Amino acid sequence: MARKLGIAVALAVIFAVVAGIMLKLMPSPLKDSDYLVIGTVATLVSMLALFLLLVKTSGKQSNIFVKRRKK
Repeated sequence: MARKLGIAVALAVIFAVVAGIMLKLMPSPLKDSDYLVIGTVATLVSMLALFLLLVKTSGKQSNIFVKRRKK
């Protein structure tokens, strides 16, 4: 349970950091579509971080995406 909570908190922090950086980088005045883009990019980065974290922490290192057939 603690691992899942830690992952959730880490992803929330990543989302907030990316959204904050993009808010600073986007030229003002911001429109509704700018906020949509910021949220989309922050979600993409956080989901990519989740994917990479789960791939790295899985027990299968060599064939994680391939399922071998039994002969």
